[in-house]
Amino acid sequence: MDKGRKIFVAGHRGLVGSALVRRLEAAGYSNLLLRTREQLDLTRQRDVEQFFADERPACVLLAAAKVGGILANSRHPADFIRENLQVQVNVIDAAHRHGAEKFIFLGSSCIYPKHAPQPMKEEHLLTGLLEPTNEAYAVAKIAGLKMCQFYWQQYNFNAVSLMPTNLYGPGDNFDLETSHVLPALLRKFHEANAARLPTVTIWGTGRPRREFLHVDDMADACVFLLEQPEENLAEVSPDRIFNVGVGADIEIRELARMIQRTVGNRSEIVFDASKPDGTPRKLLDLSRMSSLGWRPRISLEEGIRSTYQWFREVQAEQLTDA
Repeated sequence: MDKGRKIFVAGHRGLVGSALVRRLEAAGYSNLLLRTREQLDLTRQRDVEQFFADERPACVLLAAAKVGGILANSRHPADFIRENLQVQVNVIDAAHRHGAEKFIFLGSSCIYPKHAPQPMKEEHLLTGLLEPTNEAYAVAKIAGLKMCQFYWQQYNFNAVSLMPTNLYGPGDNFDLETSHVLPALLRKFHEANAARLPTVTIWGTGRPRREFLHVDDMADACVFLLEQPEENLAEVSPDRIFNVGVGADIEIRELARMIQRTVGNRSEIVFDASKPDGTPRKLLDLSRMSSLGWRPRISLEEGIRSTYQWFREVQAEQLTDA
């Protein structure tokens, strides 16, 4: 990949998109196309069409998506499926028709069945029912993945799909109404310290197990695949899907204790079993990425420390004022 070619990072202000920009710039890619939502609304087909006609990027990384935790997904399923489908259809089709040479679609481990065998392999897709609490988001992501596959099949469009596990890191969403579990716990323990609360209540039983990948490792995996020769990808993954994770998971209750130690909190942890747990376990099989030679570098404890430091420096005061 010529490092001077145009690369469009869709969603560059988000958790994943901002990490992609950092990693691409560090690797020497010098011609990044970046647009805010105010500059380019990816849900508007006409605007997307005009952008691709004018810019004709050689490579597209689709990190733009409407995302959220159990609460947000449960309350707004129509928004999640509509907005994600609109963005995916518009960007994938326009990229193909305007000559993009490489396309990376970012999905999610929630595409796999609720009770899939563990660890989950790429071939487990569509072999069972989805987790109801994030079904709308998962269906949209499955549609995007399949669209990439079919455009490859019919048009030889060079699209690859990455399915990351739970992501976290600098730039995460710490809103308690819409965030995922790790940033939500960081904020809860931080605010419990500030208010000297005797207890911190956490949704669910704490028994589900989750795998967590630092977003900078995710970005590294994207650039790694971007630079792989086509013959390597075809040999390892004929369906052009790659799981990206760390290969180990942790109970939510142990994650909570790890975060509590990082924050320096001493409140009693209370688990509210009346609230949903979500999928019992989501551990990814990483055989395909491992066979190509990619490995994550950032441990969970190290990642939580750096994320909390970023939160305190950038987010905590803004959220408290809000």
